[in-house]
Amino acid sequence: MFKQIRTVVAVAALTVATVAAAAEMADGHPDTYVVRKGDTLWDISAKFLKKPWLWPEIWQANPQVKNPHLIYPGDVLSLAYLDRVAVQEGPREEAPITGVPLSDIEPFLKNLRVVDSFKELPYVAGLEDNRLRGSNGQTFYVLGLDVQPGQRYAVVRPTAIYAEPKPRTDLDFRGAHIRGEGRLWKDYTPPNENSELLGYELAQVAVATAVRGVTAGTEVSTLTVGDDGYEVRAGDRIVPLEAQPYDLQFFPHAPATQAAEGKLRVLAVADALTAAGPRDVIAISGGRREGIDNGTVFSIWRQGSHVKNNVRHRESSRMDDAYKSGAGRVSLPDEYAAHAMVFRTFDKVSYALVMEGTKPARVGYELKHPDATY
Repeated sequence: MFKQIRTVVAVAALTVATVAAAAEMADGHPDTYVVRKGDTLWDISAKFLKKPWLWPEIWQANPQVKNPHLIYPGDVLSLAYLDRVAVQEGPREEAPITGVPLSDIEPFLKNLRVVDSFKELPYVAGLEDNRLRGSNGQTFYVLGLDVQPGQRYAVVRPTAIYAEPKPRTDLDFRGAHIRGEGRLWKDYTPPNENSELLGYELAQVAVATAVRGVTAGTEVSTLTVGDDGYEVRAGDRIVPLEAQPYDLQFFPHAPATQAAEGKLRVLAVADALTAAGPRDVIAISGGRREGIDNGTVFSIWRQGSHVKNNVRHRESSRMDDAYKSGAGRVSLPDEYAAHAMVFRTFDKVSYALVMEGTKPARVGYELKHPDATY
């Protein structure tokens, strides 16, 4: 259940030590623990380890453990030593216990993807009866795609450009910039000297089935809208349907590498403006090239403000809050907001699910190691 996942991250949020080579055991742990039906690796970790995502790493140090991500009811875990977690195999009569199953978090995920370019993709040129929108069972016409009847496709909509230093620019139905859009984001995003296109976001809005390909006298293929998703409109793009867009299970773990300070930030909040709470999806400014993979857990932090010193500079006309330090200002520390787990990764952008937090996670907030304390 989602509560179980949240428990694991909550335990990590209370950890004040830096990552160690060996797992730290919680006080009062027993010498052994017998795995029971209904357990998960992360439940057990939350009970006995202060850093639950180190559990598989410790197991891997024990050659007798065949698969640190796979245990069975009846297995006896040895917890007798602070630097050793071993397992004695029990009967193999029930299904194994693995990581966090997709079914526990799938209702909260968003089917989003990031690509380097989309303008060359086939697109919806029109709909039956010249409708503005097409829903379940209705027909629409695609330019630039020849199909075989029965083939299924994903209908995706360009929604945003992700880039640095401005994290997000929304797009209209043509995939073009919305005039005047983007001024809001400067109020949430700290200055950044980098300038790089991170990619274009495409949101899946529907699944469609091909009816017929291009016919004489026309330039379009005919498809029908499926019974799930949103309405289709002109300008939506067509891409191959992914059979399995998400991993079937997730193993929460700390980042494999430490990103440079300020490198990883919240780019956007799916289906919202600038703030995310538990179970919301966020886009972050890092992906496979930064060593991020599915299951990576981050803590999210509000960058420390640089506030006007009203005691010593009472008559100052400076703005009260700024991103940069300076004369007449007091620099405050970063503030913890939430934890999030990555569930889908692309080259330069990833999507993560906010697990728990003490305050909203906003666009521009920095992502750090899950054990970070400031």
